[in-house]
Amino acid sequence: MAQEYKLKGLSSLDLKLGEKREVEVNGIEEGKVLLCNVGGKVTALGSKCTHYGAPLVKGILTADGRITCPWHGACFNAKNGDIENAPAIDSIPSFQLSEKNGAVYITGEQQSIKGSRRKPNIKISGISGPEKVVIVGGGSGALGTLEALRENGYKGSITLISSEGYNPIDRTKLSKALIDDASKIALRDDAWFKEGNVDFVSDEVTGVDFSGKKVSTKAGSSFPYTKLVLATGGTPKSLPLPGFKDLSNIFLLRTVPHVKAILGAIGDKHKKIVIIGSSFIGMEVANAIAKDNDVTVVGMEKAPLERVMGEEVGKIFQKSLEKNGVKFRLNAGVEKAVASKSDPSKVGAIELKGGESLPADLVILGTGVGPATLFLKENKAVELQKDGSLKTNEHFAVSGLKDVYAIGDIATYPYHGPGGDGALTRIEHWNVAQNAGRSVAANIIDPSAAPKPFIPIFWSALGAQLRYCGNTPNGWDDLVLKGQPEEAKFVAYYTKGDTVVAVATMQVDPVMVQASELMRSGKMPSKSEIEKGVDILTIS
Repeated sequence: MAQEYKLKGLSSLDLKLGEKREVEVNGIEEGKVLLCNVGGKVTALGSKCTHYGAPLVKGILTADGRITCPWHGACFNAKNGDIENAPAIDSIPSFQLSEKNGAVYITGEQQSIKGSRRKPNIKISGISGPEKVVIVGGGSGALGTLEALRENGYKGSITLISSEGYNPIDRTKLSKALIDDASKIALRDDAWFKEGNVDFVSDEVTGVDFSGKKVSTKAGSSFPYTKLVLATGGTPKSLPLPGFKDLSNIFLLRTVPHVKAILGAIGDKHKKIVIIGSSFIGMEVANAIAKDNDVTVVGMEKAPLERVMGEEVGKIFQKSLEKNGVKFRLNAGVEKAVASKSDPSKVGAIELKGGESLPADLVILGTGVGPATLFLKENKAVELQKDGSLKTNEHFAVSGLKDVYAIGDIATYPYHGPGGDGALTRIEHWNVAQNAGRSVAANIIDPSAAPKPFIPIFWSALGAQLRYCGNTPNGWDDLVLKGQPEEAKFVAYYTKGDTVVAVATMQVDPVMVQASELMRSGKMPSKSEIEKGVDILTIS
């Protein structure tokens, strides 16, 4: 039940325009709220991000009323706490403010104040109307779609079909922390879907009749739809080289069973592990398992992540992981996987081009993912792009099909961020999938509404925490590196001409989220301004 609580140390609401302040709440242990002055009106909100608990007072408050988490880009409406951007799936609570007798009070429930979390209201009493939304996939995008639908008043039928065998999880924790218990990283439980009248089906979609508006599954079921949302994610790539198909203890990493298998092979640790691919997945896994194992990363580039981040920045990540004991073989190609002498059914070594042999008790592949659209490959009603993805518009509606959307790893969409100019791009970010799902829900509910722009954001655990915003569908031609890169404390501005198209940071929060908000509002400084020493944190 809501009660009135006094705020410590405040005699009046004296915040300046654009100011935010964290204040303790009398009578609630560890209870805090965030005060924000937006447009001359002060509001009281939950003080912690609902994603991983970052203190929002260290984030960014914008003039148009958005409070952004300093870590991973989750964003909330500073007036009412509603979600503005992923990866948060819960809003923050807002509280009534009052001033009296030389003090300031809030009105709210103790649990809400202390927990700093407000789950979306997806409960409906029953299905009404002929509308049937079918969502194929069980990841971030699927969850973002269905929750935004219900939260914004959609009362029709929702069916979610997932082949993973468990409720939607925080997939980012698979490679970053190797968590093998789906219940520990589940985003929602069974009761949540029942409350929202969502039919959760564990099955694999094998085909779509786009003209008849029906989805068919491996179990022989058929699901009619009025709107179809394809959110099937990515399929990890193996290597078409000798030994990789036949030998055991060679692992992909995308699902909870993959992690279970990897941890089972590691066992009591102290294993020789070869990770093929200096990608984000490969580097994160190496970082997670290096402490108690002998880990070698094999990459084709001069430096890890060179294709995305450039050689200079890639070497920062390499140095960080080397401090943790990871070894690297770069500029290296793989020849084959060689059987173990003690057990010919298992891998025993990876042979590189040039002849070097790397002993291996197990091998983990971080060689990228492809769009999970195999079920559409022979479907003549749809045209897949060269990479197997689906081309969409800004609403993520699939080109050439009626009432069909594609989001996440399988969607190639027009990018309108800095330097994008509407270039078609496919982005494999957790945040992008969830934001796309929310965009689809908005379009289903109101087809006349303009698409809501968002800037892609991702993060990675590479010794220190990497933050990144923007995108480079048209490439980048220069890099402006600021800070102390030798200490893995830096800001990297990726530029195309005089335009900053992406920003990467380590250990300088909240620079990345400030950059993302400046990009969104069209106020990001130019390359020449950055070179002259402009501090983006000083820009209103």
